[in-house]
Amino acid sequence: MKINILTIGSRGDVQPYIALGVGLQQAGYTVQLTTHDTFKDLIQHYGLDFWPIGGNVQAIVQGEAGQSMIESGGNSLQALSLLRQALDPILAESLAQTWASCQDADAVISSGTAFFGDDVAECLGLPSFIALLQPLLPTGSITHPMAPPFHLGKTLNRWVYQFFNRFYWQLFKQSVNDWRQRTLHLAPHQECPFLSQRWRSLPKLLGYSPAVIPHPPDWDAHHHITGYWFLDAPPDFTPPADLLAFLDAGDPPISIGFGSMTSRDAETITAIALAALEKTGQRGLLLTGWGGIQNTDLPDHIFKLDAIPHDWLFPRMKAIVHHGGAGTTAATLRSGIPGIVVPFFADQPFWGNRSAQLGVSPQPIPKKRLSIDSLAHAIQQATTDSALRQQAQHLGRTIRAEDGIGQAMQVINATLTTAKIAST
Repeated sequence: MKINILTIGSRGDVQPYIALGVGLQQAGYTVQLTTHDTFKDLIQHYGLDFWPIGGNVQAIVQGEAGQSMIESGGNSLQALSLLRQALDPILAESLAQTWASCQDADAVISSGTAFFGDDVAECLGLPSFIALLQPLLPTGSITHPMAPPFHLGKTLNRWVYQFFNRFYWQLFKQSVNDWRQRTLHLAPHQECPFLSQRWRSLPKLLGYSPAVIPHPPDWDAHHHITGYWFLDAPPDFTPPADLLAFLDAGDPPISIGFGSMTSRDAETITAIALAALEKTGQRGLLLTGWGGIQNTDLPDHIFKLDAIPHDWLFPRMKAIVHHGGAGTTAATLRSGIPGIVVPFFADQPFWGNRSAQLGVSPQPIPKKRLSIDSLAHAIQQATTDSALRQQAQHLGRTIRAEDGIGQAMQVINATLTTAKIAST
């Protein structure tokens, strides 16, 4: 049986689905990842089939629309509108490739960014799963990840979910409905699909830990919080020798990196990071990624690295400064090391606030409020607050004991078995 997994975005939006695909493959399924060419080598390295969707997310993020989206900060509605502008050049090709990629599939798993995979599943009569990395489904118990981090009560919380989901749908409504009619020969959606009866009946896989966000009491049996989907470094992974030498030369350093969040003021952020480390007397490891941290003459107590598996690196750190993306937050929580979240936009403030509520991180520092003093204060708290460090260790042990991929597999297997019986 062949399962097609569809996702769009940065590495943090893709890597958990690769991990899920590897689990499905090990269980005997043929798995195809439909996503950007950027990830072709990584996907094929794990033995999964690959189907390309156009677009280079790194280029989009570094472009004018992407930078404006990041600089919108806490204005989530503006961020969503700018996201639509950024994705517009690749949307038509993404829809076409989604249709083409599913022609020999037996089931479809769609991420939140590639939600239109379910439209193809509907057209072809295939079992369909919605797989999300954030709690994007209406509930009164949790604030919407894209909304300001205020608990408004159950009624208003649910209204905010409906508002954001409808707003998000409006950005893509015309393109998706035109495609449904022209290519899939289906009637256009008459309502927001995320709130429709069809979506309510689909199995939803939530790829995060119930210890981080418990199962809301108003979610039904179609909602499954499985635990995180981690893609670990290969068993034969060998870190660079100069990195090992740096780690052996002193106390564990502070990791500082902002993933796919590029910035027009990257040099300023670098200067703040270096000064905060100097002020607190800490060693530092600068993870550049796409984060725009520039090459500079670094002192001996600072090491710069382009990229390395988080599951290997993070447990060796004293604290982890990051942007609050879902994937990096998951890796930080799993490591048992305190994180310091500097959110840029979208769901990043949500994860920063949730980490602080759990008692495993200082209060997040919005990117616009990042300064030498604010970062130094957070580093001091993360490295000296024994209760915070103990709570981070406790949560890390809990997450490491979970089997998110195994739990997701149980739901997928049960659903596909039921679908097979119903079709005979």
